[in-house]
Amino acid sequence: MTASQQPPQSAPGAVEHAIYPSLAGKRVVVTGGGTGIGAALVTAFAEQGAQVFFLDIAEEESRALAASLKDSVHAPVFLPCNLLDLDALAAAFARIGESAGTVDVLVNNAANDDRHTMADVSPAYWDERMAVNLRHQFFCAQAVAPGMRAQGRGVILNFGSISWHLGLPNLTLYMTAKAGIEGLTHGLARDLGAHGIRVNCILPGAIRTPRQTRLWHNPEEEAKILAAQCLPGRIDPHDVAAMALFLASDSAGKCTGRNYYVDAGWLGA
Repeated sequence: MTASQQPPQSAPGAVEHAIYPSLAGKRVVVTGGGTGIGAALVTAFAEQGAQVFFLDIAEEESRALAASLKDSVHAPVFLPCNLLDLDALAAAFARIGESAGTVDVLVNNAANDDRHTMADVSPAYWDERMAVNLRHQFFCAQAVAPGMRAQGRGVILNFGSISWHLGLPNLTLYMTAKAGIEGLTHGLARDLGAHGIRVNCILPGAIRTPRQTRLWHNPEEEAKILAAQCLPGRIDPHDVAAMALFLASDSAGKCTGRNYYVDAGWLGA
Protein backbone atom coordinates (compact mmCIF):
# COMPACT_ATOMS: atom_id res chain seq x y z
CA MET A 1 0.00 0.00 0.00
CA THR A 2 1.08 3.59 -0.58
CA ALA A 3 0.93 6.09 2.27
CA SER A 4 -2.38 7.42 0.95
CA GLN A 5 -3.86 3.92 1.03
CA GLN A 6 -2.90 3.17 4.62
CA PRO A 7 -5.93 2.39 6.82
CA PRO A 8 -6.65 5.10 9.39
CA GLN A 9 -5.18 4.77 12.86
CA SER A 10 -7.55 3.44 15.51
CA ALA A 11 -8.80 5.89 18.09
CA PRO A 12 -7.52 5.49 21.67
CA GLY A 13 -9.32 2.59 23.35
CA ALA A 14 -10.55 1.17 20.03
CA VAL A 15 -10.29 -2.51 19.19
CA GLU A 16 -7.03 -3.36 17.45
CA HIS A 17 -6.95 -5.90 14.62
CA ALA A 18 -4.04 -7.18 12.58
CA ILE A 19 -3.66 -5.30 9.29
CA TYR A 20 -3.95 -7.42 6.14
CA PRO A 21 -2.53 -5.50 3.16
CA SER A 22 -4.40 -7.84 0.78
CA LEU A 23 -7.74 -6.44 2.01
CA ALA A 24 -6.99 -2.82 1.11
CA GLY A 25 -9.32 -1.69 -1.67
CA LYS A 26 -11.19 -5.01 -1.78
CA ARG A 27 -14.93 -4.76 -2.45
CA VAL A 28 -16.69 -6.35 0.51
CA VAL A 29 -20.41 -6.97 1.02
CA VAL A 30 -21.76 -7.66 4.52
CA THR A 31 -25.37 -8.72 5.04
CA GLY A 32 -27.04 -7.71 8.28
CA GLY A 33 -24.27 -5.17 8.74
CA GLY A 34 -26.12 -2.52 10.71
CA THR A 35 -25.98 -3.96 14.23
CA GLY A 36 -24.27 -6.54 16.44
CA ILE A 37 -21.68 -8.77 14.81
CA GLY A 38 -22.50 -7.23 11.43
CA ALA A 39 -21.57 -3.74 12.61
CA ALA A 40 -18.27 -5.06 13.94
CA LEU A 41 -17.60 -6.69 10.56
CA VAL A 42 -18.35 -3.48 8.66
CA THR A 43 -16.09 -1.50 10.99
CA ALA A 44 -13.24 -4.01 10.83
CA PHE A 45 -13.21 -4.23 7.03
CA ALA A 46 -13.47 -0.44 6.71
CA GLU A 47 -10.44 -0.11 8.99
CA GLN A 48 -8.53 -2.36 6.57
CA GLY A 49 -9.13 0.16 3.79
CA ALA A 50 -11.70 -2.07 2.05
CA GLN A 51 -14.69 -0.76 0.09
CA VAL A 52 -17.58 -1.97 2.22
CA PHE A 53 -21.23 -2.24 1.22
CA PHE A 54 -23.69 -3.47 3.80
CA LEU A 55 -27.31 -4.57 3.55
CA ASP A 56 -29.81 -4.34 6.38
CA ILE A 57 -33.41 -3.47 7.26
CA ALA A 58 -32.39 -1.57 10.41
CA GLU A 59 -32.15 1.82 8.74
CA GLU A 60 -31.60 4.09 11.75
CA GLU A 61 -28.76 2.01 13.19
CA SER A 62 -27.22 1.42 9.76
CA ARG A 63 -27.17 5.10 8.83
CA ALA A 64 -25.61 5.93 12.19
CA LEU A 65 -22.91 3.31 11.61
CA ALA A 66 -22.17 4.62 8.12
CA ALA A 67 -21.92 8.16 9.48
CA SER A 68 -19.51 7.07 12.22
CA LEU A 69 -17.19 5.56 9.60
CA LYS A 70 -17.42 8.34 7.00
CA ASP A 71 -13.75 9.28 7.45
CA SER A 72 -12.50 5.78 6.52
CA VAL A 73 -10.27 5.40 3.45
CA HIS A 74 -13.46 4.22 1.73
CA ALA A 75 -16.63 5.29 3.53
CA PRO A 76 -18.93 2.25 3.91
CA VAL A 77 -22.11 2.37 1.84
CA PHE A 78 -25.42 1.31 3.41
CA LEU A 79 -28.03 -0.23 1.12
CA PRO A 80 -31.46 -0.76 2.70
CA CYS A 81 -32.56 -4.25 1.73
CA ASN A 82 -34.97 -6.88 2.99
CA LEU A 83 -33.15 -10.14 2.29
CA LEU A 84 -36.46 -12.00 2.18
CA ASP A 85 -37.26 -10.11 -1.04
CA LEU A 86 -35.11 -11.81 -3.67
CA ASP A 87 -35.89 -9.15 -6.28
CA ALA A 88 -34.70 -6.43 -3.89
CA LEU A 89 -31.63 -8.52 -3.12
CA ALA A 90 -30.78 -8.85 -6.81
CA ALA A 91 -31.30 -5.11 -7.28
CA ALA A 92 -28.92 -4.33 -4.40
CA PHE A 93 -26.17 -6.46 -5.90
CA ALA A 94 -26.78 -4.87 -9.30
CA ARG A 95 -26.27 -1.42 -7.74
CA ILE A 96 -23.04 -2.59 -6.13
CA GLY A 97 -21.82 -3.97 -9.44
CA GLU A 98 -22.64 -0.75 -11.27
CA SER A 99 -20.85 1.45 -8.72
CA ALA A 100 -17.88 -0.69 -7.74
CA GLY A 101 -17.56 -3.74 -9.99
CA THR A 102 -16.97 -7.32 -8.93
CA VAL A 103 -17.47 -8.22 -5.28
CA ASP A 104 -14.25 -9.67 -3.84
CA VAL A 105 -15.58 -10.76 -0.44
CA LEU A 106 -19.14 -11.71 0.53
CA VAL A 107 -19.93 -12.05 4.23
CA ASN A 108 -23.28 -13.81 4.73
CA ASN A 109 -23.91 -12.65 8.29
CA ALA A 110 -27.64 -11.81 8.50
CA ALA A 111 -29.83 -14.08 10.64
CA ASN A 112 -32.56 -14.06 13.27
CA ASP A 113 -32.64 -16.44 16.23
CA ASP A 114 -36.16 -15.85 17.53
CA ARG A 115 -37.22 -18.51 20.01
CA HIS A 116 -40.22 -20.75 19.41
CA THR A 117 -41.84 -23.96 20.60
CA MET A 118 -42.55 -26.91 18.32
CA ALA A 119 -46.30 -26.42 18.74
CA ASP A 120 -46.08 -22.82 17.54
CA VAL A 121 -44.52 -23.65 14.16
CA SER A 122 -46.83 -23.30 11.16
CA PRO A 123 -45.84 -24.03 7.54
CA ALA A 124 -45.68 -20.29 6.89
CA TYR A 125 -43.43 -19.71 9.91
CA TRP A 126 -41.18 -22.58 8.82
CA ASP A 127 -40.78 -21.04 5.37
CA GLU A 128 -40.10 -17.59 6.81
CA ARG A 129 -37.44 -18.91 9.22
CA MET A 130 -35.65 -20.79 6.43
CA ALA A 131 -35.78 -17.65 4.27
CA VAL A 132 -34.41 -15.34 6.95
CA ASN A 133 -31.65 -17.69 8.09
CA LEU A 134 -30.63 -19.85 5.12
CA ARG A 135 -32.12 -19.04 1.71
CA HIS A 136 -30.56 -15.60 1.25
CA GLN A 137 -27.06 -16.97 1.84
CA PHE A 138 -27.34 -19.09 -1.29
CA PHE A 139 -28.79 -16.32 -3.44
CA CYS A 140 -26.20 -13.80 -2.27
CA ALA A 141 -23.51 -16.30 -3.23
CA GLN A 142 -25.24 -16.87 -6.56
CA ALA A 143 -25.19 -13.11 -7.19
CA VAL A 144 -21.44 -12.68 -6.64
CA ALA A 145 -20.19 -15.96 -8.12
CA PRO A 146 -20.12 -14.94 -11.83
CA GLY A 147 -17.87 -11.96 -11.17
CA MET A 148 -15.61 -13.95 -8.88
CA ARG A 149 -15.31 -16.69 -11.51
CA ALA A 150 -14.41 -14.13 -14.16
CA GLN A 151 -11.60 -12.67 -12.08
CA GLY A 152 -10.42 -16.09 -10.88
CA ARG A 153 -10.68 -15.41 -7.17
CA GLY A 154 -13.04 -14.45 -4.38
CA VAL A 155 -14.09 -15.23 -0.82
CA ILE A 156 -17.48 -16.19 0.58
CA LEU A 157 -17.89 -16.36 4.35
CA ASN A 158 -21.11 -17.93 5.60
CA PHE A 159 -22.16 -17.53 9.20
CA GLY A 160 -23.32 -20.66 10.99
CA SER A 161 -23.79 -21.14 14.73
CA ILE A 162 -22.57 -23.24 17.64
CA SER A 163 -26.23 -23.67 18.67
CA TRP A 164 -27.08 -26.79 16.68
CA HIS A 165 -23.91 -28.53 17.81
CA LEU A 166 -25.11 -28.06 21.39
CA GLY A 167 -28.83 -28.69 20.89
CA LEU A 168 -30.12 -25.55 22.60
CA PRO A 169 -33.83 -25.34 23.56
CA ASN A 170 -36.56 -23.53 21.60
CA LEU A 171 -34.34 -22.95 18.57
CA THR A 172 -35.18 -25.93 16.35
CA LEU A 173 -35.79 -23.97 13.13
CA TYR A 174 -32.79 -21.69 13.63
CA MET A 175 -30.58 -24.71 14.31
CA THR A 176 -31.98 -26.51 11.26
CA ALA A 177 -31.06 -23.55 9.07
CA LYS A 178 -27.63 -23.20 10.63
CA ALA A 179 -26.90 -26.88 10.11
CA GLY A 180 -27.88 -26.40 6.47
CA ILE A 181 -25.41 -23.52 6.15
CA GLU A 182 -22.54 -25.88 6.87
CA GLY A 183 -23.74 -28.13 4.04
CA LEU A 184 -24.11 -25.08 1.80
CA THR A 185 -20.55 -24.05 2.62
CA HIS A 186 -19.11 -27.43 1.74
CA GLY A 187 -21.09 -27.62 -1.50
CA LEU A 188 -20.13 -24.14 -2.66
CA ALA A 189 -16.49 -24.71 -1.73
CA ARG A 190 -16.43 -27.77 -3.99
CA ASP A 191 -18.34 -26.16 -6.87
CA LEU A 192 -16.42 -22.88 -6.84
CA GLY A 193 -12.94 -23.96 -5.78
CA ALA A 194 -11.78 -24.64 -9.33
CA HIS A 195 -12.33 -20.94 -10.04
CA GLY A 196 -10.13 -19.78 -7.16
CA ILE A 197 -13.10 -18.97 -4.91
CA ARG A 198 -12.76 -19.89 -1.24
CA VAL A 199 -15.87 -20.59 0.87
CA ASN A 200 -15.76 -21.02 4.65
CA CYS A 201 -18.17 -21.02 7.57
CA ILE A 202 -17.73 -19.05 10.81
CA LEU A 203 -19.52 -20.43 13.88
CA PRO A 204 -19.91 -17.87 16.66
CA GLY A 205 -20.62 -18.89 20.23
CA ALA A 206 -22.35 -16.74 22.82
CA ILE A 207 -21.41 -13.31 21.49
CA ARG A 208 -22.02 -10.29 23.68
CA THR A 209 -24.24 -8.20 21.39
CA PRO A 210 -27.08 -6.00 22.67
CA ARG A 211 -29.62 -8.56 21.42
CA GLN A 212 -27.93 -11.51 23.08
CA THR A 213 -27.46 -9.53 26.27
CA ARG A 214 -31.23 -9.08 26.40
CA LEU A 215 -31.81 -12.79 25.80
CA TRP A 216 -29.23 -13.93 28.37
CA HIS A 217 -29.85 -11.12 30.81
CA ASN A 218 -29.84 -12.86 34.19
CA PRO A 219 -26.76 -13.81 36.24
CA GLU A 220 -27.73 -17.50 36.34
CA GLU A 221 -27.75 -17.84 32.54
CA GLU A 222 -24.54 -15.84 32.28
CA ALA A 223 -22.87 -18.20 34.75
CA LYS A 224 -24.03 -21.25 32.75
CA ILE A 225 -22.47 -19.89 29.56
CA LEU A 226 -19.16 -19.09 31.22
CA ALA A 227 -19.07 -22.50 32.90
CA ALA A 228 -19.58 -24.23 29.54
CA GLN A 229 -16.70 -22.34 27.88
CA CYS A 230 -13.08 -23.44 28.20
CA LEU A 231 -11.96 -19.81 28.27
CA PRO A 232 -13.38 -17.37 30.84
CA GLY A 233 -15.10 -14.18 29.72
CA ARG A 234 -17.76 -13.45 27.16
CA ILE A 235 -16.91 -13.15 23.47
CA ASP A 236 -17.34 -9.78 21.80
CA PRO A 237 -18.28 -9.03 18.17
CA HIS A 238 -14.74 -7.86 17.40
CA ASP A 239 -13.48 -11.37 18.20
CA VAL A 240 -15.65 -12.71 15.39
CA ALA A 241 -14.56 -9.91 13.07
CA ALA A 242 -10.92 -10.88 13.65
CA MET A 243 -11.64 -14.36 12.29
CA ALA A 244 -13.50 -12.93 9.30
CA LEU A 245 -10.60 -10.63 8.42
CA PHE A 246 -8.13 -13.51 8.46
CA LEU A 247 -10.32 -15.80 6.35
CA ALA A 248 -10.99 -13.01 3.83
CA SER A 249 -7.32 -12.17 3.48
CA ASP A 250 -4.63 -13.78 1.35
CA SER A 251 -3.12 -15.13 4.58
CA ALA A 252 -5.91 -17.77 4.47
CA GLY A 253 -5.25 -18.53 0.82
CA LYS A 254 -5.41 -22.31 1.28
CA CYS A 255 -8.38 -22.35 3.67
CA THR A 256 -11.70 -23.42 2.18
CA GLY A 257 -14.66 -25.70 2.82
CA ARG A 258 -14.15 -25.63 6.59
CA ASN A 259 -15.84 -24.48 9.79
CA TYR A 260 -14.09 -22.00 12.06
CA TYR A 261 -15.37 -21.66 15.63
CA VAL A 262 -15.22 -18.46 17.66
CA ASP A 263 -16.84 -19.75 20.84
CA ALA A 264 -14.17 -19.72 23.60
CA GLY A 265 -14.35 -23.52 23.53
CA TRP A 266 -18.05 -23.85 24.44
CA LEU A 267 -18.21 -27.60 25.08
CA GLY A 268 -21.55 -27.91 26.81
CA ALA A 269 -25.02 -26.38 26.97
